[in-house]
Amino acid sequence: MINGLLGYKLGMTQVYTADGRMAPVTVLRMGPCTVVQVKTVENDGYVAAQMAFDEVKERRLTRPLRGHFKKAAVPTARVLREFKGDLSDLAVGVTVTAALFEKGDLVNVTGVSRGKGFQGVMKRHNYRGGPATHGSMFHRHPGSIGASSFPSRVWKNKGMPGHMGCDRITTRGLEVIDVRPDDNLIFIKGAVPGGENGLITLIKTKKKAKVRQTAAASEKAEKKPTSKPKPAAKKK
Repeated sequence: MINGLLGYKLGMTQVYTADGRMAPVTVLRMGPCTVVQVKTVENDGYVAAQMAFDEVKERRLTRPLRGHFKKAAVPTARVLREFKGDLSDLAVGVTVTAALFEKGDLVNVTGVSRGKGFQGVMKRHNYRGGPATHGSMFHRHPGSIGASSFPSRVWKNKGMPGHMGCDRITTRGLEVIDVRPDDNLIFIKGAVPGGENGLITLIKTKKKAKVRQTAAASEKAEKKPTSKPKPAAKKK
């Protein structure tokens, strides 16, 4: 079966797991998606399935796209994406729903992050900034951006103020907490990129997300004393 699906992010809530723990989840409305084209090695040089999502009026599309949907004899849609996987059981016109995923699956979630406009270096690059009082006159400025005599220019990738957000972000190895195929809903543990009603791509994976440990936590783990066996009591 195909390995991915398209949908929209509805928002976040919290649910209780089977062991009684409360988990934050993101609710996604995934599918239904319709197969518009199945690409093969003979015709296209690779294997993939082109999926359509979110039906839209025909007059809202360009003429080439109208012809593409008309040739496949499927309803016109707003979004077209390609997915890989086992395509032996797929054909043009087949509908794929949220039932593709099961509880406990690991997925990679791709979306466009929230736009934050033009931001300074403290918010955009986590600069410390200067003193806030005593007339320092240096509060939220970037500071020096290079030497004058050499190299007499600004190095590439220097952290500067600028546009922040609206980037394509992929969060890997998230767990599927619940699936409701009748409502086209999938509950993902944790946060996913993007705002409400943002387009989301969900792809199956086998790799679990790595938990990043803070420097303080790792240092504390290293300093943790190891328990030594007590020496045997001497016989009198």
